[in-house]
Amino acid sequence: MRIGIIREGKTPPDKRVPFTPQQCKFIVDTYPEVELFIEKSPIRAFSDSQYEVLGLNMVDDLSHVDVIFGVKEINIVDLIPNKTHLFFSHTIKEQPYNRALLQAGIDKNVQLVDYEVLTEPDGRRLVGFGRYAGIVGTYNAFIAFGVRTGRYTLKPANECEDRKELESELANINVPNNYKIALTGLGRVAGGAIELLQKMGIKQVDTNSFLAGKFSEPVFTQLSVEDYFKKKDGGAFERNDAYKNAGEFDSDFVKYAKVANMYIPCHFWDAEGPFIFSKEDLASPEFNIEVIADISCDIAGPIPSTIRPSTVAKPIYEVNKKTLQEVKLSSKDSITVMAVDNLPCELPKDASEDFGGELINSILPALLGDDQDSIIDRATIAKNGDLNSHFEYLRAYLEGE
Repeated sequence: MRIGIIREGKTPPDKRVPFTPQQCKFIVDTYPEVELFIEKSPIRAFSDSQYEVLGLNMVDDLSHVDVIFGVKEINIVDLIPNKTHLFFSHTIKEQPYNRALLQAGIDKNVQLVDYEVLTEPDGRRLVGFGRYAGIVGTYNAFIAFGVRTGRYTLKPANECEDRKELESELANINVPNNYKIALTGLGRVAGGAIELLQKMGIKQVDTNSFLAGKFSEPVFTQLSVEDYFKKKDGGAFERNDAYKNAGEFDSDFVKYAKVANMYIPCHFWDAEGPFIFSKEDLASPEFNIEVIADISCDIAGPIPSTIRPSTVAKPIYEVNKKTLQEVKLSSKDSITVMAVDNLPCELPKDASEDFGGELINSILPALLGDDQDSIIDRATIAKNGDLNSHFEYLRAYLEGE
């Protein structure tokens, strides 16, 4: 099998790669049946020379390969007919801005494999950048607190060479005693957030202690869905029910908002479910949270203060709690928001290494023929010039209806 790594073509540029130079060397050394080709690129976090020095094939064109790995959506003009492409297509939720991409993939007889739906048979995702979204988003949360309070400054994550340098910045953070951080979510994103909080030495406490206690140090608590949702009918809580029938639940988050100083949302939100808190909750004088690092970043969704995405260059904005209008930083009755929607891009080397490791461990064996669990087929949106049967629900979207 001839495998290619495509030059990322999105604007603004994305420096991440599906495989680092060392991982590419591992692949060709481990799988003699694989030939690997890297399309030359001036924008990667790893230079062309870092691949070349390991004896890897650098090329100007990938038309001769069988399978092409990317990261972000591939530009329509760069889709190579009759090839297998793996990337994040952002089409499975019928995103209107990528309908033409899916149409073009089908027109070009591309086998389109989407990373987002590479899963175990039980639905557990196998690859993703969520861990580094959690790490960088939490770091940015403390940038926001420093800006809001003037207690310290941190180097922006995207200006750090790697995670090691980012972690060296943590010594500058100065957080008061009894500073309370609430975090929602149980998945990869939350795991990354907790990694960084623990690296900072912030103590984790249970939800009851968080609500009732006072501490001589900063603390955080991790909230699962049963902590911040409740049945509308007052019935017994079943976690699977909350995921399957989210519309039957109300939020129970406000009790945490009354005592927390910072909130880090790392959860998946179902549009059928309740908002985490309401506009009225936010406007209440009892709403104590002053910084929200919205890693989930659902615009006009469950967190009313997330009124727009922020950017890597300007990750923070301020919102008036009563009007939901953007205001100057440190304004009265305001909340500080971090809502960067492409956080892993800020640590492209580390995020790429983490992602490439997952691809090598979980996906490459299936791609090379040992796919007893149909991992590749379940993630194939289009093949043979049409939608794959698993994605027939996209038919009307594909046809623009």
